[in-house]
Amino acid sequence: MAFSLAAVVLLCLFLDWLLSKARIPALIGMLFVGVLFGPAVLNFLDPSLLAVGSDLRMIALIVILLRSGLELSRESLHKVGFHAILLSFLPALFEASTVMLIGPPLLGLSLLESAILGCVLGAVSPAVVVPMMVSCIQEKRGTEKGIPTLVLAGASMDDVTVIVAFSIVLGLYVGDTMNLAWTLAGIPLSIIFGIAAGLAIGLVLIRIFVRFNPRATKRVLSMLMICILLVELGDVLESFHIPFAALLAVMSIGFIILEKREHMAHELSAKLGKIWVFAQILLFTMVGSQVDLTAAWEVGLDAILLILIALIGRSMGTYLCTLGGGFTAKEKAFIVIYYLPKATVQAAIGATPLAVMGLHGMPVRAGQVILAVAVMSIILTAPLGAIALDWAAHHLLSVDTRDTFSSSVAVNEGAAT
Repeated sequence: MAFSLAAVVLLCLFLDWLLSKARIPALIGMLFVGVLFGPAVLNFLDPSLLAVGSDLRMIALIVILLRSGLELSRESLHKVGFHAILLSFLPALFEASTVMLIGPPLLGLSLLESAILGCVLGAVSPAVVVPMMVSCIQEKRGTEKGIPTLVLAGASMDDVTVIVAFSIVLGLYVGDTMNLAWTLAGIPLSIIFGIAAGLAIGLVLIRIFVRFNPRATKRVLSMLMICILLVELGDVLESFHIPFAALLAVMSIGFIILEKREHMAHELSAKLGKIWVFAQILLFTMVGSQVDLTAAWEVGLDAILLILIALIGRSMGTYLCTLGGGFTAKEKAFIVIYYLPKATVQAAIGATPLAVMGLHGMPVRAGQVILAVAVMSIILTAPLGAIALDWAAHHLLSVDTRDTFSSSVAVNEGAAT
C-alpha cells in the first residue's frame, strides 16, 4: 500500500504543478490519476488502499468541512439564511422530479426506479464545491453578500435532505416497512441535532484550548479525531434510525470557534490548509478510483442526455432560490454553476440500489442502470464542473474590499506549531 500511495501522491503533486500553469483546477488531475490507477484501467492501486478508500475519503472530507466551518461567519449566515434553506432542497427536488419524468422513456425505468436515480443524482458534491468555496472566502470573492457562505450552508443541508429522501424511496421500492412520518421528520431533526452537538462540542473545546493552551498542531489533531468519532457516532445512530447529521456537526464546531475566538479559528484554519494539501489527493483519487468506465459506456448517449436535461431542471430550481436575495445576474449565474458538480455522494450511494435489489432477490437491471448513470454523472460533471467553477469564481464574483481578517493573516503571522 505504501508504494502505490507514494506513487499517487507524487504524480498528483506533479500534475498539480503542471495544471496550475494552464489554470486548470488540480482536482481534475487527481480524479484522472484515480481513474487511471483504479480497477477500471491499470488496476495499479493496492487492494488494501482501495479497501480503506471510503474511510480515507471521509477523513479528507472532514478536513475540508471543518476548515469551512472555521471560515463560516455568523454575519454571513444571517444574510443568507432563508436562501440557504431553499438551496437545501429546491434544486434537488427539481432535478429528481425531472429524472422521474424522463427516466422511463429514456432508460426504460419505472417511475419509482427513476425516483431512486433522481435521488442519487440530486446531491451536489461537497468534495468539489467546499474547497473552492473556502478559497473564495479566503480571497474575499463574493463575501460582501455572503455568497460563499450561502453555497456552503445550502450544499451541506442539501446532502442531508437527498440522502434521507434516497433512503425513503429505496425502502418503498424494496417493500421495507418504515415509519414514513418519522423518516420525513428525520430531515429537520438530523440537521438540528447535528448543529446542536457541534456547537456544544465546540464550546467545550474552546474552554479546553483556553485553559491548557496546547500548541496549534495539537488543537487541530484533537479536533480532527473528535470529528472522526462524531461521524462514526452518526453511523451508529443511523443504524438505530436516530437522525443525526454528523457532517453538519463538524462544520458547527468550526463555526462556534470562529464566533467565540476568531484569531484561534483562523490559526486553526491555516493549519488545516496545510493538511488539506495531502487530504485532497486522497479524496479525489479515491473518488476517481470508484469510477467504472465500462458501466458508464454501456448506458450510452441516453444517460448523457438524461443527465444534461436533469441539470437544466436543477439549474431552474437553483435560480429560483436566488430570487429576492439582492444578487446581480452574474452572482445568480455563479450560484447556479456551483450547484452542478457531482462526485462524492454519487460515488458513495450509486451502487447501493444494485446491492439492495440483489439482497432482496429482485431483478438487478435497474440497479445496474442507476449505478452506470451515477458513474457517468461523475465523469461528466466533476472535471467540467471544476473548470467552470474556477472560471466563475474569477469572472462572476467581485472582490470584497472591506478590511477583514482571514486565515492567510494567521499564516503570515507565523501560527504556532
